[in-house]
Amino acid sequence: MSHTIEYAVNGGVGTLRINHEDRHNSLGAAELQGVSEVLDLVEEDPELRVLIVTGTGEKTFCAGASLGDLNSGALKPDAFQSVMHRLATLEIPTLARVNGNVFGGGTELALSCDFRVGVIGTRLRVPAAAFGLCYPPAGISLFVEKLGASAARRMLVASEAIDALEAHRIGFYDYLVPKEELDERVEELVLHIAGLAPLATKAMKELIIQAGRGAIDLSRASELARMCEESDDLQEGFAAQREKRMPEFSGS
Repeated sequence: MSHTIEYAVNGGVGTLRINHEDRHNSLGAAELQGVSEVLDLVEEDPELRVLIVTGTGEKTFCAGASLGDLNSGALKPDAFQSVMHRLATLEIPTLARVNGNVFGGGTELALSCDFRVGVIGTRLRVPAAAFGLCYPPAGISLFVEKLGASAARRMLVASEAIDALEAHRIGFYDYLVPKEELDERVEELVLHIAGLAPLATKAMKELIIQAGRGAIDLSRASELARMCEESDDLQEGFAAQREKRMPEFSGS
């Protein structure tokens, strides 16, 4: 794993941190390989309930793909898209702790997560049109799926610089907080999500992804619903409600 990509697990919560502050937490070939290796660990860990994605420092969450690696050929655009797709389709819920400004493919990294917590006073911009680049189709599809065509046009076609308040209004951020409250809000959210029934959260995430892409596979939806209905977690949820206590879900 690249030294610029860090990964830690604590109590069912994983944290993937881009530790490349001197390069605005950009993702070069080495960093993308590191992220891919972290995703391998995430997919193999049955105890993991939530993944946090964040950057180091307070200035920039992520500046996207490394322009140096792109220009040199060390990084192929499809490699970046492949990793983003893996993140977006993880079974478990994911949360972007957006610790600063967001640029270029960093916006796609954040959008590849299920939830985004941003900081008041920051901004975001995708400068592809200003460089003469066409953003990759898979990324464009994600922008439209998550934000709608109008917001996607503002961010991609107009390359508009958007402040955090407007980013929250158009749905880029689910939650927006002062800088000093970021960690507290992220911890509150992930602990809440980690305490929910894993089979149910995974099932609904899968179906939401399908719906966002145009249609739900009703056969698969029935299968997922049946798995939840026959699970030990459902019985535990009912028992906890009767006994007025917090449920202890096993994911089975």
